[in-house]
Amino acid sequence: MPKTVSVFTLGGTISAQGGDHARLTGAQTLAAAPVPAGVDVELHDVRRLPGSSLALADLAELAGRVDEATAAGHGVVVVQGTDTLEETAFLLDVVCAPREPIVVTGAMRRPDLPGADGPANLAAALAIAADPGCRGLGVLTVLADEIHAARHVRKTHTTSVATFASPGAGPLGRVVEGVPHILLRPEKPTVERPLRLRTPARVALLTLSLGDGGELLDAVDDRFDGLVVAAFGAGHAPKWLVEPLAATAARMPVVLASRTGAGPLLTETYRGPGSESDLLARGLISAGQLDAPKARLLLHALLADGADRAATAAAFERLRAG
Repeated sequence: MPKTVSVFTLGGTISAQGGDHARLTGAQTLAAAPVPAGVDVELHDVRRLPGSSLALADLAELAGRVDEATAAGHGVVVVQGTDTLEETAFLLDVVCAPREPIVVTGAMRRPDLPGADGPANLAAALAIAADPGCRGLGVLTVLADEIHAARHVRKTHTTSVATFASPGAGPLGRVVEGVPHILLRPEKPTVERPLRLRTPARVALLTLSLGDGGELLDAVDDRFDGLVVAAFGAGHAPKWLVEPLAATAARMPVVLASRTGAGPLLTETYRGPGSESDLLARGLISAGQLDAPKARLLLHALLADGADRAATAAAFERLRAG
């Protein structure tokens, strides 16, 4: 029996017509990709937007439709712009039930440019979504024939077709001659159960920089429900920001991440004012291995699911421990 794969198109470079705002339809985008034998495609033309213009409301709607598709036994491919591809993949990873493979892909080169990578990426994504051996891996991304876990993947270069990588982890596998080959399997899912986006939540992301006076931190007031701080190095802040950060952590969850984008947050290597051990002792929550944008999405999903501070800290600690 043919495997059905539901394809949800959101727009992005893979559907761009020249350099202006025009976008191909989902059917036009999919027409350029060879569909693997034994796969029936069910197309859903959801949005025609660049990745930079997608909103959390768009992704919440998408997540509901993806869940419906996997509940029906369909594999899923999401096609979108690469600017926010890793964030879409990660949010789906924490809110969608892990029934069938869910794959997010896109393209770095427009369809009208030499060496356009969209058709190959789409074909690879369809092959993964239809493969029962790709169940249980969490949400995946595939570009340039590399299969990555949503928890680890990030865009690392502005223009390279090999831009997507998983610093500190590496790819889970590759697509070779149209067949997925899984080399590594995650030890456990990103969250214990899918989180439900039941209530509105707003989470700010603050990136520290040399000489930061804290003016932007002052703007994180009652308009926000949580904060992620992309701190220096392995989790460091200037000593004059320690008290303001502690005061913010006393009234909302504050997650401490690294602005480097790769590597674990430390817990006790440094102990002076503004060190990781100082900030964590003052109530900030470690993002562990998560980069700041993913930490923001996990915090958003936890708060929208109704998690209190203890449950929020436990979810991040679970990831930090492995």
